[in-house]
Amino acid sequence: MDQSMYPAATKELAKQRAELAPDTLTAFKAFSASVFAEGALPKKTKQLIAVAVAHVTQCPYCIRGHTEAALHAGATDKEIMEAIWVAAEMRAGGAYAHSALALDTMNHVHAKSGS
Repeated sequence: MDQSMYPAATKELAKQRAELAPDTLTAFKAFSASVFAEGALPKKTKQLIAVAVAHVTQCPYCIRGHTEAALHAGATDKEIMEAIWVAAEMRAGGAYAHSALALDTMNHVHAKSGS
């Protein structure tokens, strides 16, 4: 069986999504347009942030969509890759920082058991 875990984003699925929750979709599209509009941050910067976040959330649709949007907003291939490396560092940094929870737990368990 050669079926991807992620179905292609088709017009049929978009239509179905719109038919099932039209008001919510309209609100989401307006929210998205507002978020990615030129503001205190330029559109290119916002799209680079989105590329990085998409890699942390591991959403393949977002990775493709925001990479394309970043390119259209003027981002270079190097800027996109650098944003991805920032995401990778933050993801790894989160694991490193949260190791304090495991260390604290180990210390408490060892203190209780006397080992």
